[in-house]
Amino acid sequence: MSGRVVLLVTSPRLPAGVLTAQAWDLVRAHPVLTADESEQVAALRAAGASVTVGAHDVDALVAAIAAHGTVVWLAGPDGDEQLARELGLRLAREPGLAELELLYGSWDPAGARLLDVVTVMDRLMHPEAGDPWKRAQTHATLAHFLLEEAYELYDAIRDDDAEAVREELGDVLLQVVLHARLAEETSGFSVDDVAGDLVAKLIRRNPHVFADAEVGGIEEIIANWEQIKKAEKARGSAVDGVALSQPALALAAKLLQRVERVERAGLEVPNPGPETLGGELFALVARGRAEGLDAEDALRTAALDYIEAVHRAERR
Repeated sequence: MSGRVVLLVTSPRLPAGVLTAQAWDLVRAHPVLTADESEQVAALRAAGASVTVGAHDVDALVAAIAAHGTVVWLAGPDGDEQLARELGLRLAREPGLAELELLYGSWDPAGARLLDVVTVMDRLMHPEAGDPWKRAQTHATLAHFLLEEAYELYDAIRDDDAEAVREELGDVLLQVVLHARLAEETSGFSVDDVAGDLVAKLIRRNPHVFADAEVGGIEEIIANWEQIKKAEKARGSAVDGVALSQPALALAAKLLQRVERVERAGLEVPNPGPETLGGELFALVARGRAEGLDAEDALRTAALDYIEAVHRAERR
């Protein structure tokens, strides 16, 4: 082989200059060509690398190979796929010209595309060039969308539809990021604050993972989680903090779950009397819990079965 061109690919989501030791050795030892100026180019030059900007075509790369033998081709954020394809075809037609190598100087860490979500949301919320509808929203005007997306995700999970679950998770994530972005302007916290609080909470409530705490099994893990949560949030009642906006059957089940804990401690808590329709429904939820059944899920299943029965009747 008369020459060598090393395609150096880097992650656009990491700070410029964050490269492997192998990549740094390469760019310091050989001339670097790239198409456009970038922060990565500035970082390489600051470290003493020789970088030439303007290599937009195969001929420029071939000329550099002829002059230097080995050259480093610093790919742009999109990987320069078209240029790589053209160079591959050229080298296939002229096998003695050079060999092409691929080197990852840096790569996306897990969760890197979440940074793209934040970047896109910042663009959508830009005061002048953003989306007027999104900028006009508040937490209150968006609240029902969050519920709708959560229910659509719930349906996808019930249907065991992996493609739909993937899509609906994205829609729920959109709501989270949009609410966090609105909070930057109204409440003084950001998506980083939300994520940071979540990380701290997960570490704090899982000492069996992060602090080498001894646990005997899943039941003990759940009990430990509840104890930690109780210490974090001082509440005057067992039913404080229950989400009151959830569907009524789910609300009743959650209240019963909370009360079961204080009942185990010796406190007697009466259930609502069955004299009313609400009382009868509450008693059914309690019966379902005693039998290990989810009343909300059971009623939903019955409603879906009813829809199918109506469809069958209409077809007849």
